[in-house]
Amino acid sequence: MINCPLCNENATVFCEKPNHLFYKCDTCEGIFRPKHTHLDTTAEKAHYENHNNDVNDLGYQKFVFPVVKAVLDHFSAEDKGLDFGSGTGPVIAKLLREQNYQVENYDLYFENKPELLQQKYDYITCCEVMEHFKEPLKEFQQLQKMLKPKGKLICKTEIYNNQTPFENWYYKNDLTHIFIYQEATLHWIQKNLGFKKVGFLDKVVVFEG
Repeated sequence: MINCPLCNENATVFCEKPNHLFYKCDTCEGIFRPKHTHLDTTAEKAHYENHNNDVNDLGYQKFVFPVVKAVLDHFSAEDKGLDFGSGTGPVIAKLLREQNYQVENYDLYFENKPELLQQKYDYITCCEVMEHFKEPLKEFQQLQKMLKPKGKLICKTEIYNNQTPFENWYYKNDLTHIFIYQEATLHWIQKNLGFKKVGFLDKVVVFEG
């Protein structure tokens, strides 16, 4: 037995293949790699540095646009935003700033400005980041605390919904994808970590603060 890093309840082996050992939580239904299989910080940073995230690449802009659109649809240029986990190519901030939006970038490895985590925001974007959370409970508690009243946490990730057998699912193959969410997992987060609502649209998950 091993405990889930999100809800701390019991989990059992879900997928066991070379390089891909995952457990599934019996309570929140999160699917995760056990801690001893995680890359160390040096290897993890090197992995992210290999990502070809060019902010001017139209394909990359299209990939993140559902997140950008969610901000444009719900917030004005006067509202204050944070891109949490902005990575090596902070394209979300670029696209929003082109519309005169106020958005800051935070990234553990590439924009490590801890003072930004002490502030409050109308919206926080989190694009292809939450699957990398080593301590998802602490991460979501932090993000919820950083939202202003009626603020939104706008996330993009691949949700596992049995669309294919997990052992064949491409998304699990990235060794830095260490926590996979099912819809039940996201509802658990909403109910237990202080969010008022959670909604789903085109790979975008929106938590309301």
